[in-house]
Order: sequence, then C-alpha cells, then structure tokens
Amino acid sequence: MNVAPITLVKRAAPVDNASQRWSTAEVEALFELPFADLMFRAQQVHRQHHDPNVIQLSTLLSIKTGGCSEDCGYCSQSARHEQVERERLVDVDTVVTAASAAKARGASRFCMGAAWRGPKDADLDVVIDMVKAVKALDMETCVTLGMLKDGQAERLKEAGLNYYNHNIDTAPEHYSSVITSHSQADRFDTLEKARAAGLKLCCGGIVGMGESRRGRAAMIATLACMAPPPDSVPINNLVRIPGTPLAAVPPIDPFEFARTIAAARITMPSSMVRLSAGREDMSDELQALCFMAGANSIFYGDKLLTAENAEAARDEALFARLGLSAAV
Repeated sequence: MNVAPITLVKRAAPVDNASQRWSTAEVEALFELPFADLMFRAQQVHRQHHDPNVIQLSTLLSIKTGGCSEDCGYCSQSARHEQVERERLVDVDTVVTAASAAKARGASRFCMGAAWRGPKDADLDVVIDMVKAVKALDMETCVTLGMLKDGQAERLKEAGLNYYNHNIDTAPEHYSSVITSHSQADRFDTLEKARAAGLKLCCGGIVGMGESRRGRAAMIATLACMAPPPDSVPINNLVRIPGTPLAAVPPIDPFEFARTIAAARITMPSSMVRLSAGREDMSDELQALCFMAGANSIFYGDKLLTAENAEAARDEALFARLGLSAAV
C-alpha cells in the first residue's frame, strides 16, 4: 500500500492554565471513572489547550550505548544486566546524518540519549558540539545524559539545548523496587538544575513495572505537582527485555494504559503528553485511543535507544487513517 507522507502543520502554543495541586487520591479517582466518562473529560481538556488532530514528532538516537553503572531494573544498558554490547560515544557527523534524516521524515525535535550515571566534562564537550550541530538544522534539541553536576546544565543551555529529559520513572513508594543505585531525590536534583538553567523539562515515567493503579496515580500526581509541570511528559509502556529483572512482569491492560494517558492529560493540560517506549507492541486501535485520551506527541523512528519502535511507514499509515498531521 502506498502511503502519503505525514502532513506537517505549524504547532500552536498551548493555552496557559493555572496549575492545580493534585493529590494521589484525586488522580486515582480519575482512573476509577467509567472509561467513556474519563475519555470524554480528557478530550475536553485536550481541545481547550491543543489542536486534537496535530501530533508532535520526536526522534531519539542513542549516542552512547551500554555500560551504565546504574541498576535500573527495566534497562538493557545497565552493566549489571549486560544485555547490549558496550559502544563508545558516537561522533558528531553520525548525529547530524541521523538528525537530517529524522527532519526529512517530519520530526521537529531530535533527542540524544547516553547510557551514563552522568556525563564527564570531556564527554559533555562532545555532546555540546552535537547540540550545536542539530540546532543548525533548525530542529528542537533534547538530551538525556543521566544526573548532572553543577554547571553542566548551564553549559548545555548556552549551547542552545531546548529540553533536558530525566524521568522520575515511577511512584515514589515504588522507586526502590525498580532502582537501588540512586534515589528518586537524585533525579529531582538534576531536574532542578536543568530548570534553574532555563532548560525545558521532558519528564515522565514507565508503567507496567508491577506497580498498582494507586502507584500509577501517584506517579502522575508527582509529575502534575511539579511547579510548573514538565513541558513534555513521556509515558512509557514497559518493554520487557529478556535478562533484565523486570522481564517477567505481566503486561499492563491496554485500557489501563489509555487511562494513564487520560489522567496525564487532565492533570497536566498544557504539557505535551508523549507515547514513548512500548509503541512497537501497541495496536493501532490502542494508539488511537491514546490520541483521543490526549497524547499529542510520539517518538518517531525505528528504534528508541536499544528498543524497537513502531516503524515510520506504519505511523504514516496510521496518521492517514486517523486524519492526523505532524506539528512543525
């Protein structure tokens, strides 16, 4: 089947909205609404703040793969799990080639991820050159480099970086069940450094890691109560990678995943809510439900760091079927 390329539409600025302090109980009450009522409420909020038929496309490239010192239970790149081959930091030309290809396919933001606890200053020098090179292509830039030291966020901002990604991963009470080599407070320390430097925040989490519904509600409430909430909120559906501690966790119910998207939209009206890892295993019907629930951003491309992603051609076909356009 021949599929037309994704149509590009100028992205409108989201409507400002006074932030609300959401409790875990209040978010859990959203989850417990009848499904049709929850979807309707999420659609109302979404249409007040965003064009419901426009999706922002981001592409993610692993610039340094494997060998991370941390013990994140979901991650194939942890040196403790040894599920991927360690690779050195790629060169700037490789990044420019990948970013140029992503832009040609309709992506407006290029994200670069490195498997580190945090970057050394010498490595940051190279990443800064990458940021400058991608900015020269007239794309938004995002990096995820782990935990930042004092002064590093300011250097990234000066280089022209737009977004810093650092997820909270899960509910505070579930965090130590997933990660023990650092705390969630360590993550908030980096988020505060990034925000203080003037960077926009890309911060979300992962569902399907054995947490309860209340745990999912607590994660959403924690994100929504950041002041202000993150500019971009990636919601990942756990990719169960053989050899990692969470490989045998049962998958989350698809309707529960759509409820999580709806809860994120209602509690963070102005944020971009992104379908991230796990899309490869989502049906077109589930993705359509998530767009109706308020997701308005996706990772676009064949791979997310080391995990497979939905193919671009499949996305183009789905957008055509749903009448969706890509933001520019």
